[in-house]
Amino acid sequence: MKIKVGVIFGGATVEHEISIISAVQAMKHMDNVKYEIIPIYITKDLQWYTSKMLLDMSSYKDIDLIKRYAKKVSLIKSNNGYFLRSAEGLFQKNIAEIDIAFPIVHGNNMEDGTIQGYLNLLGIPYVGSRVLGSALGQDKVVMKQIMSDAKLPIVEYTWFYDSEYLQNKELIFTNVRKLGYPVIVKPATLGSSIGISVSKDEVELTQSINEAIKYDDKIVVEKVVGNLVEINCSVLGNHEYMETSLLEEVMGEEEFLTYQDKYLGKGKSKGMASTSRILPARLSKETEEEVYRLSKQVFKLLNLSGLCRIDYLIDKATNKIYINEPNTIPGSLAFYLWEPKGKKYKQLLDDMITLSIKDYKNKMHKISSFDTNILSNYNGLKGIKGKLK
Repeated sequence: MKIKVGVIFGGATVEHEISIISAVQAMKHMDNVKYEIIPIYITKDLQWYTSKMLLDMSSYKDIDLIKRYAKKVSLIKSNNGYFLRSAEGLFQKNIAEIDIAFPIVHGNNMEDGTIQGYLNLLGIPYVGSRVLGSALGQDKVVMKQIMSDAKLPIVEYTWFYDSEYLQNKELIFTNVRKLGYPVIVKPATLGSSIGISVSKDEVELTQSINEAIKYDDKIVVEKVVGNLVEINCSVLGNHEYMETSLLEEVMGEEEFLTYQDKYLGKGKSKGMASTSRILPARLSKETEEEVYRLSKQVFKLLNLSGLCRIDYLIDKATNKIYINEPNTIPGSLAFYLWEPKGKKYKQLLDDMITLSIKDYKNKMHKISSFDTNILSNYNGLKGIKGKLK
């Protein structure tokens, strides 16, 4: 009997279209002998749909056609399992059963622990990092604070809320001057290089901050790494076991890898797989081993599981390695970093699903609630500590 995999993608995020690309790629490569693939598309206005038409990239040229012909659904739990239930009509019925959910989502409101929390609440098994790991992997400020506390190498930075900037710009500029120009300005919780820009002076800094606060209320400013080489490493596993991919050297036409480089270059609509890269990265054996060591340390420290991609900044002149950020659900699931090592995309997806099923079974052995009901003998407020006065 096939395992029924509900692939969830889309959502109210600026990385909506990138999620579609990654999900359709993955669904086309899943083992359809072993798995029954059930696409679950969440529109930008948070309506859920399922249909075989969602397996075809051309369907997304006109979302109104999806809304017209696909089935509008909700994901529910019943005594018999987990189901997609029709969300319209007089007689709502179960359309498809789901054994395990596979979120392939990117960015705010989805990848950041939001969808993971919903799946946790339902109790359904799902692929990838849990709520905490997903949240930590999305917030560039919190992740830096944790990595700094663990004495991991990160670039010098400062951060602030948009309200603080609007109230006292000069204080923000003073903190940035301490870093020294040029700096890179980022929305704290976005990915895919959206809202990110480099500033060489205060005029450009003002423009960069104004752009970043369009997307987020928390802003990060980092000192630009000189003689930059961008290196990526994917990690597959959990806190007990970790496997690392081949390292890539990413080639961008700008000062940093832009949204244009990642998704709208020559390989249009092919996701991160279309980005210009050198495989394997041109690194010394010593540097390569250090990147692998740091990758496993970050993966464990930030409570990650399933598959992630960790991005690094290396100063070629000093050979200094800086951890940039983890991507808990990377574009194209970073399959292109595994294939040169002999792990085909089909096998990578199978490993991710298998790992999640094992983690779910292990979790089932832990106590999550008590069978007893302490309220069965409830008698007003008597016996409750800290009585109301």
